[in-house]
Amino acid sequence: MRSVNRKNVGTLPDFNNFCIKRDGKDQWDGNCIEEYDRYKGVAEMMPFAKAVSAKTIDFDEQGNCQETDYYRMLTIVKDAGFKGYLGIEYEGDKLSEDEGILKTKALLEKVIATFS
Repeated sequence: MRSVNRKNVGTLPDFNNFCIKRDGKDQWDGNCIEEYDRYKGVAEMMPFAKAVSAKTIDFDEQGNCQETDYYRMLTIVKDAGFKGYLGIEYEGDKLSEDEGILKTKALLEKVIATFS
């Protein structure tokens, strides 16, 4: 990103897109068998972020994301000085898309409130 050096080019850190290797026939097929550290990846992308994607797949009984520690992840986003948009994605199959998005939004609001 530094070598591109253009204001209109940046990154979109996504809390859950750090699969390096899958067990399927191509890069998009199968289960992830090797993953890059999501927290390190987001931290590395934050200086160039134009937006951030808060993605969830599953929730525990308290409404927390099971695959990502949102307190830790949003601390990385906050510490980077990010003031842009947080997009919401739900890729799970236990809730409807609308329910998953609303539950992710509620989680974001709960975590962000602890920063005040």
